[in-house]
Amino acid sequence: MSRDLFDQTSVWLRGILLSSNSFKVQVAVTFGSAFRALNYGKEMERNRDFSEASITLDRSQALMIPVMSSCSLLLMFYLFSSVSQLLTAFTAVASVSSLFFCLSPYMAYLKSQFGLADPYVSRCCSKSFTRIQGLLLLACFGLVAAWLVSGHWILNNLLGISICVAFVSHVRLPNVKVCAMLLVCLFVYDIFWVFFSERFFGANVMVSVATQQASNPVHTVANSLSLPGLQLITKKLELPVKIVFPRNLLGGVIPGKNATDFMMLGLGDMAIPAMFLALVLCFDHRKSRDTVNLLDIHTRGHKYIWYALPGYAIGLVTALAAGVLTHSPQPALLYLVPSTLGPVIAISWIRKDFLELWEGPSPNPNDKVVEVV
Repeated sequence: MSRDLFDQTSVWLRGILLSSNSFKVQVAVTFGSAFRALNYGKEMERNRDFSEASITLDRSQALMIPVMSSCSLLLMFYLFSSVSQLLTAFTAVASVSSLFFCLSPYMAYLKSQFGLADPYVSRCCSKSFTRIQGLLLLACFGLVAAWLVSGHWILNNLLGISICVAFVSHVRLPNVKVCAMLLVCLFVYDIFWVFFSERFFGANVMVSVATQQASNPVHTVANSLSLPGLQLITKKLELPVKIVFPRNLLGGVIPGKNATDFMMLGLGDMAIPAMFLALVLCFDHRKSRDTVNLLDIHTRGHKYIWYALPGYAIGLVTALAAGVLTHSPQPALLYLVPSTLGPVIAISWIRKDFLELWEGPSPNPNDKVVEVV
């Protein structure tokens, strides 16, 4: 009896520790994505380089996100095996680009700190590449190639985080009105596909798609060419559209090969709230007119982020707790949307900033705006 109680307690403790680690990662990635989006916008504004400016979604485009997401879910639910290799190839290309985007500021910082010479060596697609940028690009290709060969969950997470950061930096929302509309639509979208899709499609569409593994095109090519070392290349891959943690990570056992052996965190549960956090950070920055720094963000008038971020953390804890208590998948946005959006709207109403947040900044005729048309 005491032995069974000890084993059960041990399992619960490992589960709590694993949930705690995944919680920290998710909050860090969400805030980091929002902060990188703010700095990227400032870089583009400072350099007047709008060739890579972020896309600002209008109301109709924001409303299309849940519609297109639903269509994509159904496509992958019914045809995943047919399109999985194409999805893997597309994901690999997107991962290289995202990694390069995320790592470039760090390379620029190291170059300035050590005074490294960095001559231009080539020009491609109207962009000039320096030697360090070329080496960084090769390193990004190498990381993605390592993921394609091994399918390791740490590499999967690294690529997923980079995709999340790049997406939030390049796709923006103009104001809280459009953001609230998007969040409410995704709130309904998440609830339907997690709780009610089984009634219409015979299976939980969201869970089925999230747990499917894609065929590895590298393994297919190596097999057709009878290349040596085929056994070292994984046949199936977890696509980096989610962050995964082995359930037995803290148990001293080698992680399993099945999708059910992993705890999964969807990128959408980080990217969508991060878009709202980026909007709040930009508002705080406009109000303060000071350079934003992680160390002084709490002392320079950047107030609304400290209502949005704890709200996100509370919603995430609630979602994780609901999953543990019910032993069933939970639509994270059911908890994240009200806990993140609610405090900011309430506080802005009290402080009479609501209309400015709701409608966004007044357009400046001297600024260029890039929108999808």
